[in-house]
Amino acid sequence: MALTATAGVAAAAPTPAKATAPVSHGKVTDNLYMSLGAFEDAVSGEDPKVKAIIDRKDIGGVQVVAPWKALEGKKGEYTWSRLDKALKHLQERHKKLFVQVQDRFFDVAMKDANVPQYVKDEGGIAPTVDENPDNPTTHGAMAAQWNKQVRADFQAMLKAMAQKFDGKLAGVNLPETAVEVDTKTDQTKYTSKSYIDAEIDNMRYGKKVFTKTQFIQYINFLPDDDDHKRMKEMFDLARDKKIGIGGPDTLPDRKYQMENSYKFLHAYKDALPLVAMAVQEPDINAKDPKTGKPFTRERFTDFAHDYLGARQMFWTTEADWLQKPTA
Repeated sequence: MALTATAGVAAAAPTPAKATAPVSHGKVTDNLYMSLGAFEDAVSGEDPKVKAIIDRKDIGGVQVVAPWKALEGKKGEYTWSRLDKALKHLQERHKKLFVQVQDRFFDVAMKDANVPQYVKDEGGIAPTVDENPDNPTTHGAMAAQWNKQVRADFQAMLKAMAQKFDGKLAGVNLPETAVEVDTKTDQTKYTSKSYIDAEIDNMRYGKKVFTKTQFIQYINFLPDDDDHKRMKEMFDLARDKKIGIGGPDTLPDRKYQMENSYKFLHAYKDALPLVAMAVQEPDINAKDPKTGKPFTRERFTDFAHDYLGARQMFWTTEADWLQKPTA
């Protein structure tokens, strides 16, 4: 997950442009977050510890991260068996399945990016760098969504996925917007404008094809958006088209987060159909600026619900409270 801070001119506090009826927040539902492979290892019995966590009565569902390659092998040939099995397993336990469709990969070599081989063969991936203020700089890769053919192929997969699973999945989300393409080595003609335009186009398309399952876009940072005009554009679109918004990290009061998507989530929370926030592995070790100690479960939850408006939370299975028996 990228945590690239945006520096530059401070933008005015965002305000939703249209008056809308407040969304009822209700309580937060706790779910798990893991890769599709980790989920399969758990339910097969290879990882009994995680299987037991999935089966906890206080867990409402699981968000699996499914890489594009896992859903499409050869161009236009889609494979749904892995999601079918995950859905069946959870439905039998009266739990929900959320799917994050992954097209970007951190700390991985370009050749190992988990996108269909034909996308690589056609020059459809770009090198990225993750200058995370909390961790050493790493390099990764992502699908070049600003390439019209790449985006058309990705959207064709989303359409096929919707035809199969719309109304069966609890939510489908696209991953975080925080990416930094390594322009020194990129050969895909990336620009920050074309990247954001592509993200917005995928948001629109996802909502168009998923009419029953809640479609969600994760937003945290945007490149070259110091005045946050493009981020506001995305939040306005989410409000107007009833697209859910979320993020890969819950980091209460973290300055660089508060100056980016968090302030928009706070301003728009009553106008969005859903806010869904993750607490991933690095988050549970991050220090609370108020105490100097790792964040507690209560601190994560209170901030996510009260400030950001979250109604669904996706927890790493490494969270401390999940290592203890249910009350």
